[in-house]
Parts: sequence; C-alpha cells; structure tokens
Amino acid sequence: MTNKSADKIANKLVNAFLKNKIISPIPKKYTKKISNAQIFRKLCESKIKKPISGFKAAGTGIPVLKKLKEKEPFYATVYKHNVLNNKKNVKISKFTMGIELEVCYIVNKDFFKFEKKVTKNNIKKFINYIAPCIEVVGYRQKKKGINSLGDLCSDFGANIKFVVGAKKKFKNQNVKNLKTRIFNKKINQSVSGNTNTVYINPMNSLLFVLKKLQKDKIKLTNNFYVFTGSSVGIVPILKKGIYKGVIDRLGSVSTRIN
Repeated sequence: MTNKSADKIANKLVNAFLKNKIISPIPKKYTKKISNAQIFRKLCESKIKKPISGFKAAGTGIPVLKKLKEKEPFYATVYKHNVLNNKKNVKISKFTMGIELEVCYIVNKDFFKFEKKVTKNNIKKFINYIAPCIEVVGYRQKKKGINSLGDLCSDFGANIKFVVGAKKKFKNQNVKNLKTRIFNKKINQSVSGNTNTVYINPMNSLLFVLKKLQKDKIKLTNNFYVFTGSSVGIVPILKKGIYKGVIDRLGSVSTRIN
C-alpha cells in the first residue's frame, strides 16, 4: 500500500461518502486485514471536515467476530449530517445491506478531560442520556455481503444513517438481557433480538469505544453519541416503508425507508 495510491482511493471514497454516490469496489488490500482497513478508515476520516456527532462500535456480535477470525470490534466516526431525529426518512440504494436496532448513549464532553483508566463504573458519571436507535447500514461501493471486518471498517464503518429515538436521562439503567424487536408491520416482517448479543452487553460496547478514544487521543468540544452495535444483527430491508424498533424498558424508534 503506497501513500499515493491510498490517498487517491481515499479521495474517491470520501467524495462518494459526502455526495451519496456509489463507486466501484476499492482494492482488497485496504479491506482484507483489519489493520490495513483501520489505517485506511483513519485516512478517509482525516479528509472529512464536517461536524462530528459521535462514534459507532461495529462488529460487536461475538459469533460474527469468531466467524471472521477477529479478536475485537472496531470503532468509526459518525458525522452530524448522518444522525437524524426519530421518524425521519432514510433513502437507500441497492447496496444498502439492511437495518439494525441498537442502544446509544449521549456522553458528556468532559470525558475528553478524563485521564484515568476508564472502567464501567467511572464512565457512568459522563453519560447524560440513553436512547434506542436504528442504524441503516451499507456501502458506498458496488459490493454486497461481508467477507472481512475490514469491509465494514474501510467504508466509514458502513453506516448510512442513524435515527435516534426519545432520549431518557441516564440513571444507571440496566441494559443487560433486554428483549428487542424490529419490524415492518405492513409486510409482516419481524426480527427479534436481545441486547446481550452486543459485545456481551451495550455498556461493555460503550466501554470499548471510550477506551479506544482515550488510546487514540481523540478530543471533541461537544457532547457526543456512542452507538453500541446491533441487537438483531443486520436485518434485510425487504420492502420500503416504516420500520419500527422496540427495546424493552428503553423505548421505541422508527424510520421510513425510501
């Protein structure tokens, strides 16, 4: 991987990301190994000057990690223009892979001043809100499926849009073993899941992301989202229309897929 060739490919993918375009698949040398995909993702993100809303954890399903022979998930940056309020519309392409239902947290910007080792207990003081969220996932490339974790990582984490449901003040809510369901009532499509599939549980996924942010010395001046990963896997979008997700004791979120 030469710097010149990587920069040229990154420019193409960044342009596709910003203009909602689809390009030919990028070379596998940027996607096959997660280490190369991480380098390429960071190169692409360095070229984006839009406001950052937060970060996502991806590859949080333990069975998926084992299948792809990876040891841990990865995180990617989420930009403000890709975060929508509840019930907003999302336009998809034929390279959109599907839809996910997850728990997200809104974390206080004071976290970036914290210099001690982060733990499940000490990060709680930085969490302002918790909410259900729908993530629409897909590539900016003419390809389908997942052959490696790097496929997702190299393409901005393969996130298209995030739709965030009603936020609840964080009061140390237990998010372990909560039943979840996402459905399109009109076509009788329904998929059930559980928050325990999210890297053991969403709080563990949050901890993973915050540790990585601290390690990579990421700093923001605003409160930020952390999207923790899907509780239902990637659910195929069988038909356009309204998809609604429900997480027990946390609430619901919906979006119209166009």
